[in-house]
Amino acid sequence: MIEDFMPRPTPETAPYWEAAKAGELRIQKCGACGRHYFYPRPFCRYCASPDVAWVTVSGRARLVSYVINRRPMPGFESVSPVIALVELDEGPRLMTNVVGVEPAPENLPLDLRLRVTFEERGGTVLPVFQPEEESA
Repeated sequence: MIEDFMPRPTPETAPYWEAAKAGELRIQKCGACGRHYFYPRPFCRYCASPDVAWVTVSGRARLVSYVINRRPMPGFESVSPVIALVELDEGPRLMTNVVGVEPAPENLPLDLRLRVTFEERGGTVLPVFQPEEESA
């Protein structure tokens, strides 16, 4: 079952998953040093301050690295999902999927500008990224 492969919220990650269901990308930001960080934890990864808050971020990112998976995976309509590392404009990096583009290296140049979107898979809403549309 696909549900066996989906993330399970913990007390630390519940706000992240609740935001995804609402169509927002939220990560933590330190009130002491002002830096954003990911993955969720009860203290800042940079200065160890417990003064942290969940904030909605822009959802804009750039492609840092990726792999095109050529093996079938539960929950993916695509035979070749793109598993990617993206860097948010706010700084943190996330492991995610790139969607909305043919999975081929010529379509996935590093530093490709991306924006967040959300997909429901197996009862869980996941933040995924797709190429930003060109401005006219």
